[in-house]
Amino acid sequence: MDLMIFDCDGTLVDSEFLCNLAMERQLATQGIEHKAEDLIRQFRGVNLNLIIESIEIERKVQMPSDFEIEYRKKVSELFDQQLKANQGVVELLESLTIPYCVASSGPKHKIKQALKVTGLDKYFGDNIFSSYDINSWKPDPGVFLFAAEAMKVKAERCCVIEDSIVGLKAANAANMTSVYYAPEVTDKQTLASIQVQHMSELIGKFD
Repeated sequence: MDLMIFDCDGTLVDSEFLCNLAMERQLATQGIEHKAEDLIRQFRGVNLNLIIESIEIERKVQMPSDFEIEYRKKVSELFDQQLKANQGVVELLESLTIPYCVASSGPKHKIKQALKVTGLDKYFGDNIFSSYDINSWKPDPGVFLFAAEAMKVKAERCCVIEDSIVGLKAANAANMTSVYYAPEVTDKQTLASIQVQHMSELIGKFD
């Protein structure tokens, strides 16, 4: 391998619950009850616009124009208060002898906040790529191919670490090696080339 591509939410940082807690609270402002845990199971890794659209269809409602803005404010506040890097991430990053970057479906300002709050920003510098840069969201492989091209590495020489099924589909569509980071999953995910429950399991695998 010549490049390690990390997803951000749920992979580098423990943000899935916080993002969905923010959505639970924002939906509550519209009189909609939808628990964070259920949102995670239903929408993990899915683009925000598709999540909102799906809930609108399901609940037969139209969200107000400022819904996303208010939701992102809630996410930002929760990140500042509670966000942490996932266990073993720092150790893995410090062990890598190949280049690495972040490629996420989130907006770049959200990725940068997550990395800054958790102290991971010093490891990635400007090697941060967002689906919003190219208007392409997983499971489309666009953001991974965009990252590989920017880092000047062939797709087949890249490895993607993901925590979602849509992310694994995107990695496979990009013809990249896919690693499924799933701390609470024991069943083998057939979409993944490698599956781990802790980041430390990847130390030394890509030297």
